[in-house]
Amino acid sequence: MNTGASDDLGALADLAAEEGLWFHVDGAFGAWAAASDRLRGQVAGMERADSLAVDLHKWGSVPFESACVLVRDAATHRAAFASSADYLRGADRGVMAAGLPFADRGVDLTRGFKALKVWMMLRAYGLGRLVAAVEQNVDQAKRLAALVDGHGELERLAPAPLNVVCFRVRPAGGTLDAEARDVLNEEVLLRLQESGIAVPSSTRIGGRYALRACFVGHRTRMEDVDRLVEVVVVIGREVVRDGAFRVGVA
Repeated sequence: MNTGASDDLGALADLAAEEGLWFHVDGAFGAWAAASDRLRGQVAGMERADSLAVDLHKWGSVPFESACVLVRDAATHRAAFASSADYLRGADRGVMAAGLPFADRGVDLTRGFKALKVWMMLRAYGLGRLVAAVEQNVDQAKRLAALVDGHGELERLAPAPLNVVCFRVRPAGGTLDAEARDVLNEEVLLRLQESGIAVPSSTRIGGRYALRACFVGHRTRMEDVDRLVEVVVVIGREVVRDGAFRVGVA
């Protein structure tokens, strides 16, 4: 999730099968790649999971919060959570005889109707529109990665296989030590966020501070990506000019 990378799910599934282990896949936002013919290969092996978690509010165009866990073995799932308390006892008739006993599927005995907004989104737009938005975000990440790679004042700190790009400002001249570069890029991120132009998050890759751009919005456009690069470079130059970091030996 930090960089949009995927583990070798097929190899992990093989290992789990050999050792008799439960194979759980944290799909977070990346599981949506499976819905795309073009991106499905990046999460190959996910279909072999014993359980799969995916957050629809992260890349499913659904308002916060809406998450889902799928479990292959329904009997095992129920056995893990079902309670035998008298006040939860089922019946062949009446209200306890109708519907799915959600209290037997997790730690919550009651819950909100979060599935309604998922149903409404799919009913209104269909899966095709959602897949198109996912693929659009991946294309935007690829464009950002290419712009970063082609700019002398920026550097990418990790591969960008899906929809996340981790990068940072790299001032010309090589006069900053590692700590100063971290301080510089943190200041760049804060000024960028305060500008309201874009709101990337931050992370560390190999101990180095990075700006983390995660594309999940269906309203993001390619011109927004170009604008992001332009502004980051301008802010980076401003921070260098202001001396808002510690200068050391490269």
